[in-house]
Amino acid sequence: CRESHQDTEVILITGFATLESAVTAMKDGAFYYIAKPFRLEEVRKVVTEAMEKIRLRRENQTLREQIESFQGKVKIITTFPSIDTPVCDLQVKEFNQRAAGLSEEAVILGISKDLPFAQKRFCSAFGIGAVRILSDYKTSSFGINYGLLIKELNLLARAVIILDKEDFIRYIQVAPELTQPLDYAAALTNLETVLKGPAIGAGAGLPAKCQPCEGGIAPLAQEKIQQLLAQCRGWELIEGRKLVKELKFQDFIQAKYFLDLVALIAEEQGHHPALALSYNKLKITLTTHSSGGLTENDFIMAKIIDELGKDI
Repeated sequence: CRESHQDTEVILITGFATLESAVTAMKDGAFYYIAKPFRLEEVRKVVTEAMEKIRLRRENQTLREQIESFQGKVKIITTFPSIDTPVCDLQVKEFNQRAAGLSEEAVILGISKDLPFAQKRFCSAFGIGAVRILSDYKTSSFGINYGLLIKELNLLARAVIILDKEDFIRYIQVAPELTQPLDYAAALTNLETVLKGPAIGAGAGLPAKCQPCEGGIAPLAQEKIQQLLAQCRGWELIEGRKLVKELKFQDFIQAKYFLDLVALIAEEQGHHPALALSYNKLKITLTTHSSGGLTENDFIMAKIIDELGKDI
Protein backbone atom coordinates (compact mmCIF):
# COMPACT_ATOMS: atom_id res chain seq x y z
CA CYS A 1 0.00 0.00 0.00
CA ARG A 2 2.80 2.43 0.93
CA GLU A 3 4.69 1.56 -2.26
CA SER A 4 1.77 2.45 -4.52
CA HIS A 5 0.46 5.36 -2.43
CA GLN A 6 3.34 7.30 -0.89
CA ASP A 7 1.13 9.92 0.73
CA THR A 8 -0.63 7.43 3.01
CA GLU A 9 -0.18 6.04 6.50
CA VAL A 10 -1.09 2.43 7.29
CA ILE A 11 -2.74 1.53 10.58
CA LEU A 12 -2.97 -2.23 11.16
CA ILE A 13 -5.91 -3.37 13.30
CA THR A 14 -6.03 -7.09 14.04
CA GLY A 15 -7.71 -9.57 16.32
CA PHE A 16 -4.83 -12.02 16.00
CA ALA A 17 -1.95 -10.15 17.56
CA THR A 18 1.52 -11.56 18.09
CA LEU A 19 4.81 -9.85 18.85
CA GLU A 20 6.17 -11.06 15.52
CA SER A 21 3.27 -9.60 13.54
CA ALA A 22 3.61 -6.27 15.33
CA VAL A 23 7.35 -6.07 14.63
CA THR A 24 6.82 -7.05 10.99
CA ALA A 25 4.08 -4.44 10.54
CA MET A 26 6.22 -1.63 11.95
CA LYS A 27 9.27 -2.69 9.92
CA ASP A 28 7.12 -2.65 6.79
CA GLY A 29 6.19 0.95 7.48
CA ALA A 30 2.94 0.78 9.43
CA PHE A 31 2.22 4.01 11.30
CA TYR A 32 0.57 2.18 14.18
CA TYR A 33 -0.46 -1.32 15.25
CA ILE A 34 -3.67 -1.91 17.20
CA ALA A 35 -4.73 -5.28 18.60
CA LYS A 36 -7.83 -6.42 20.42
CA PRO A 37 -9.11 -5.44 22.84
CA PHE A 38 -9.15 -1.80 21.73
CA ARG A 39 -11.39 1.19 22.23
CA LEU A 40 -12.94 3.39 19.56
CA GLU A 41 -11.31 6.42 21.20
CA GLU A 42 -7.89 4.85 20.66
CA VAL A 43 -8.58 4.30 16.97
CA ARG A 44 -9.79 7.90 16.56
CA LYS A 45 -6.67 9.21 18.30
CA VAL A 46 -4.33 7.18 16.09
CA VAL A 47 -6.17 8.18 12.90
CA THR A 48 -5.98 11.86 13.92
CA GLU A 49 -2.24 11.54 14.54
CA ALA A 50 -1.75 9.82 11.17
CA MET A 51 -3.66 12.59 9.38
CA GLU A 52 -1.53 15.23 11.13
CA LYS A 53 1.63 13.43 10.02
CA ILE A 54 0.40 13.41 6.43
CA ARG A 55 -0.43 17.14 6.65
CA LEU A 56 3.04 17.98 8.01
CA ARG A 57 4.71 15.85 5.34
CA ARG A 58 2.82 17.72 2.63
CA GLU A 59 3.77 21.08 4.15
CA ASN A 60 7.44 20.03 4.37
CA GLN A 61 7.38 18.89 0.74
CA THR A 62 5.88 22.22 -0.30
CA LEU A 63 8.55 24.06 1.69
CA ARG A 64 11.33 22.01 0.06
CA GLU A 65 9.91 22.82 -3.37
CA GLN A 66 9.78 26.52 -2.47
CA ILE A 67 13.39 26.52 -1.27
CA GLU A 68 14.52 24.71 -4.44
CA SER A 69 12.77 27.40 -6.48
CA PHE A 70 15.10 30.00 -4.91
CA GLN A 71 18.15 28.40 -6.54
CA GLY A 72 19.93 30.72 -8.95
CA LYS A 73 18.13 33.82 -7.66
CA VAL A 74 19.30 36.79 -5.63
CA LYS A 75 17.75 36.47 -2.17
CA ILE A 76 16.78 39.38 0.07
CA ILE A 77 16.33 37.95 3.57
CA THR A 78 14.60 40.24 6.03
CA THR A 79 14.47 39.09 9.64
CA PHE A 80 12.41 40.49 12.48
CA PRO A 81 11.49 39.62 16.09
CA SER A 82 7.73 39.12 15.67
CA ILE A 83 4.95 40.08 13.31
CA ASP A 84 2.89 41.08 16.37
CA THR A 85 4.87 44.32 16.86
CA PRO A 86 4.22 47.56 14.92
CA VAL A 87 7.76 47.94 13.53
CA CYS A 88 7.86 44.32 12.32
CA ASP A 89 4.39 44.66 10.86
CA LEU A 90 5.56 47.72 8.91
CA GLN A 91 8.80 45.98 7.85
CA VAL A 92 6.99 43.07 6.20
CA LYS A 93 4.41 45.33 4.54
CA GLU A 94 7.15 47.69 3.29
CA PHE A 95 9.14 44.90 1.64
CA ASN A 96 5.94 43.39 0.26
CA GLN A 97 5.06 46.74 -1.37
CA ARG A 98 8.56 47.32 -2.76
CA ALA A 99 8.73 43.77 -4.12
CA ALA A 100 6.27 44.73 -6.86
CA GLY A 101 8.99 46.53 -8.81
CA LEU A 102 11.76 43.98 -8.30
CA SER A 103 13.43 41.95 -11.00
CA GLU A 104 12.27 38.35 -11.46
CA GLU A 105 15.85 37.40 -10.63
CA ALA A 106 15.26 38.34 -6.97
CA VAL A 107 13.10 36.89 -4.24
CA ILE A 108 12.29 38.34 -0.80
CA LEU A 109 12.18 36.03 2.23
CA GLY A 110 10.92 37.09 5.64
CA ILE A 111 12.05 35.06 8.67
CA SER A 112 10.96 35.27 12.30
CA LYS A 113 10.42 32.93 15.22
CA ASP A 114 6.65 33.30 15.06
CA LEU A 115 4.73 30.06 14.74
CA PRO A 116 3.90 29.14 11.11
CA PHE A 117 0.13 29.35 11.66
CA ALA A 118 0.52 32.90 13.07
CA GLN A 119 2.57 33.91 10.04
CA LYS A 120 0.00 32.39 7.70
CA ARG A 121 -2.82 34.27 9.47
CA PHE A 122 -0.90 37.56 9.20
CA CYS A 123 -0.16 37.11 5.49
CA SER A 124 -3.77 36.23 4.79
CA ALA A 125 -5.12 39.20 6.77
CA PHE A 126 -2.88 41.80 5.10
CA GLY A 127 -2.49 40.34 1.61
CA ILE A 128 1.23 39.54 1.91
CA GLY A 129 2.01 37.64 -1.26
CA ALA A 130 5.30 39.02 -2.58
CA VAL A 131 7.33 38.13 0.54
CA ARG A 132 7.80 34.43 1.37
CA ILE A 133 7.45 34.19 5.16
CA LEU A 134 9.34 31.37 6.91
CA SER A 135 9.60 30.35 10.57
CA ASP A 136 12.74 29.69 12.61
CA TYR A 137 10.77 28.80 15.74
CA LYS A 138 11.73 25.14 16.18
CA THR A 139 15.53 25.06 16.38
CA SER A 140 16.64 28.68 15.74
CA SER A 141 18.89 27.23 13.05
CA PHE A 142 18.82 30.30 10.82
CA GLY A 143 19.46 32.69 13.72
CA ILE A 144 22.39 30.64 14.97
CA ASN A 145 24.01 30.14 11.56
CA TYR A 146 23.70 33.81 10.59
CA GLY A 147 24.51 35.24 14.03
CA LEU A 148 21.11 36.93 14.36
CA LEU A 149 19.68 35.03 17.34
CA ILE A 150 19.22 37.24 20.42
CA LYS A 151 19.93 34.63 23.08
CA GLU A 152 18.38 36.49 26.00
CA LEU A 153 15.06 37.00 24.17
CA ASN A 154 15.15 33.93 21.92
CA LEU A 155 14.19 36.20 19.03
CA LEU A 156 15.81 37.18 15.74
CA ALA A 157 17.44 40.58 15.36
CA ARG A 158 15.95 43.03 12.89
CA ALA A 159 18.12 42.78 9.79
CA VAL A 160 18.30 42.47 6.03
CA ILE A 161 20.79 40.22 4.23
CA ILE A 162 21.34 39.99 0.48
CA LEU A 163 22.71 36.78 -1.03
CA ASP A 164 23.80 36.65 -4.65
CA LYS A 165 22.87 33.88 -7.08
CA GLU A 166 25.68 31.70 -5.74
CA ASP A 167 24.43 32.23 -2.14
CA PHE A 168 27.35 34.42 -1.08
CA ILE A 169 26.51 37.23 1.36
CA ARG A 170 26.88 40.58 -0.40
CA TYR A 171 25.17 42.93 2.04
CA ILE A 172 24.14 42.97 5.71
CA GLN A 173 22.26 45.60 7.66
CA VAL A 174 21.37 45.00 11.32
CA ALA A 175 19.23 47.49 13.23
CA PRO A 176 21.12 48.64 16.37
CA GLU A 177 17.87 48.59 18.35
CA LEU A 178 14.90 46.26 18.00
CA THR A 179 12.53 49.22 17.89
CA GLN A 180 14.48 50.94 15.11
CA PRO A 181 13.32 50.35 11.51
CA LEU A 182 15.68 49.34 8.72
CA ASP A 183 17.03 51.65 6.05
CA TYR A 184 14.99 50.26 3.16
CA ALA A 185 16.47 52.63 0.58
CA ALA A 186 20.03 51.51 1.39
CA ALA A 187 19.03 47.85 1.16
CA LEU A 188 17.39 48.28 -2.24
CA THR A 189 20.32 50.33 -3.57
CA ASN A 190 22.67 47.49 -2.63
CA LEU A 191 20.26 45.00 -4.19
CA GLU A 192 20.61 46.79 -7.53
CA THR A 193 24.39 46.53 -7.21
CA VAL A 194 24.18 42.78 -6.57
CA LEU A 195 21.80 42.26 -9.48
CA LYS A 196 24.14 44.10 -11.84
CA GLY A 197 27.38 42.66 -10.49
CA PRO A 198 28.63 39.11 -11.02
CA ALA A 199 28.83 36.54 -8.24
CA ILE A 200 32.02 36.83 -6.21
CA GLY A 201 32.85 33.12 -6.32
CA ALA A 202 34.30 30.93 -3.60
CA GLY A 203 37.64 31.74 -2.10
CA ALA A 204 40.42 29.32 -1.29
CA GLY A 205 40.38 27.33 1.92
CA LEU A 206 38.12 24.84 3.63
CA PRO A 207 34.61 24.18 2.32
CA ALA A 208 31.75 25.81 4.23
CA LYS A 209 30.05 22.48 4.95
CA CYS A 210 31.23 19.06 6.05
CA GLN A 211 31.29 16.37 3.38
CA PRO A 212 29.91 12.82 3.80
CA CYS A 213 32.82 10.70 5.02
CA GLU A 214 31.38 7.20 4.83
CA GLY A 215 33.40 5.00 2.53
CA GLY A 216 36.82 5.45 4.04
CA ILE A 217 38.22 8.91 3.33
CA ALA A 218 41.93 8.89 4.15
CA PRO A 219 43.01 10.95 7.17
CA LEU A 220 44.98 14.13 6.60
CA ALA A 221 48.76 14.03 6.57
CA GLN A 222 50.48 15.52 9.62
CA GLU A 223 51.87 18.40 7.56
CA LYS A 224 48.35 19.38 6.46
CA ILE A 225 47.06 18.96 10.03
CA GLN A 226 49.68 21.37 11.37
CA GLN A 227 48.84 23.87 8.64
CA LEU A 228 45.10 23.82 9.47
CA LEU A 229 45.71 23.70 13.22
CA ALA A 230 47.56 27.02 13.00
CA GLN A 231 44.29 28.59 11.80
CA CYS A 232 42.31 27.35 14.82
CA ARG A 233 42.02 29.07 18.19
CA GLY A 234 42.85 27.13 21.33
CA TRP A 235 42.61 23.60 19.92
CA GLU A 236 45.06 20.95 21.10
CA LEU A 237 46.24 18.08 18.90
CA ILE A 238 46.05 14.78 20.78
CA GLU A 239 47.79 11.63 19.55
CA GLY A 240 47.98 13.15 16.09
CA ARG A 241 44.34 12.23 15.39
CA LYS A 242 42.11 14.27 17.70
CA LEU A 243 41.34 17.95 18.20
CA VAL A 244 40.43 18.90 21.75
CA LYS A 245 39.27 22.21 23.17
CA GLU A 246 37.95 23.09 26.62
CA LEU A 247 35.74 26.12 27.12
CA LYS A 248 34.89 27.74 30.44
CA PHE A 249 31.63 29.63 30.96
CA GLN A 250 30.09 31.80 33.64
CA ASP A 251 27.86 29.02 34.93
CA PHE A 252 26.19 25.71 34.07
CA ILE A 253 23.33 27.33 32.13
CA GLN A 254 25.74 29.17 29.81
CA ALA A 255 27.78 26.01 29.24
CA LYS A 256 24.66 23.93 28.51
CA TYR A 257 23.39 26.60 26.10
CA PHE A 258 26.64 26.48 24.12
CA LEU A 259 26.54 22.67 24.10
CA ASP A 260 23.07 22.85 22.55
CA LEU A 261 24.32 25.25 19.87
CA VAL A 262 27.19 22.92 18.97
CA ALA A 263 24.84 19.92 18.93
CA LEU A 264 22.47 21.68 16.52
CA ILE A 265 25.26 22.72 14.14
CA ALA A 266 26.83 19.24 14.32
CA GLU A 267 23.54 17.63 13.35
CA GLU A 268 23.15 19.99 10.39
CA GLN A 269 26.74 19.38 9.30
CA GLY A 270 26.47 15.62 9.75
CA HIS A 271 29.69 15.55 11.76
CA HIS A 272 29.38 15.02 15.50
CA PRO A 273 32.02 15.82 18.15
CA ALA A 274 32.24 14.24 21.58
CA LEU A 275 30.87 16.69 24.14
CA ALA A 276 31.65 16.43 27.87
CA LEU A 277 29.90 18.90 30.19
CA SER A 278 31.16 19.43 33.73
CA TYR A 279 29.33 22.29 35.47
CA ASN A 280 30.68 25.42 33.70
CA LYS A 281 33.24 23.62 31.53
CA LEU A 282 32.66 22.03 28.14
CA LYS A 283 35.23 19.73 26.56
CA ILE A 284 34.91 19.22 22.81
CA THR A 285 36.73 16.45 20.96
CA LEU A 286 36.79 16.20 17.17
CA THR A 287 37.92 13.25 15.08
CA THR A 288 36.64 11.26 12.09
CA HIS A 289 36.15 7.71 13.32
CA SER A 290 35.56 6.20 9.88
CA SER A 291 38.95 7.55 8.76
CA GLY A 292 40.86 6.72 11.94
CA GLY A 293 42.14 10.27 12.25
CA LEU A 294 41.50 13.89 11.31
CA THR A 295 39.85 15.03 8.09
CA GLU A 296 38.81 18.43 6.74
CA ASN A 297 35.42 17.91 8.39
CA ASP A 298 37.04 18.17 11.84
CA PHE A 299 38.65 21.50 10.98
CA ILE A 300 35.41 22.79 9.41
CA MET A 301 33.63 22.02 12.69
CA ALA A 302 36.49 23.56 14.70
CA LYS A 303 36.18 26.74 12.65
CA ILE A 304 32.41 26.90 13.20
CA ILE A 305 32.79 26.27 16.95
CA ASP A 306 35.44 29.00 17.15
CA GLU A 307 33.01 31.40 15.49
CA LEU A 308 30.21 30.43 17.85
CA GLY A 309 32.47 30.97 20.85
CA LYS A 310 34.33 34.07 19.72
CA ASP A 311 32.87 36.18 22.55
CA ILE A 312 33.60 33.70 25.33
